[in-house]
Amino acid sequence: MKTLKLLAALFFFSALLISCNDDDDDLPPVNEEELITTMTVTLIPEGGGTNVVLKTVDLDGDGPNPPVITVSGPFSTGTTYQGSIELLNESVNPAEDITEEVEEEAEEHQFFHTVGGALDATTFATNFDGNGHPLGTEFTLNAANASTGTLTFTLRHEPKKPNSGLADAGGETDITATFNVAIE
Repeated sequence: MKTLKLLAALFFFSALLISCNDDDDDLPPVNEEELITTMTVTLIPEGGGTNVVLKTVDLDGDGPNPPVITVSGPFSTGTTYQGSIELLNESVNPAEDITEEVEEEAEEHQFFHTVGGALDATTFATNFDGNGHPLGTEFTLNAANASTGTLTFTLRHEPKKPNSGLADAGGETDITATFNVAIE
């Protein structure tokens, strides 16, 4: 009987040790993706003039309503613009600034600026992660000749860096928006 009690105690103690084992050390940390409801792209012309603001708002996220996209006006021919991108989660009050998190985790993010159609413009990222790779929440846009087309802004989470552009970046898209724009 004494042996049986000793074996039962050993079994209980062994089970307790096994259940308390901390195997979670080997798991990668979970990085919850933030909800981005609003992206505002502000472009300020060097030397003065009218700012251009591109904005997409999708308050229901993946819900049934399409995003509301606005463009404040055309770009001016032959003008260089300094651009900045602001990301918000406006489903909470007060709105959460997601841009700050993207910039803090710069090695894990990259904005791609894609010029489409016949738009005669070029863009260049002007801010970088700690390894010298483009982040792209700040950029320069050169508006060359009168033309129309699109500007698409795509934020990728955990892209391959370095990359030669969106086509080989990999990662997951956190937000993307396409704006119909003109240079006049």
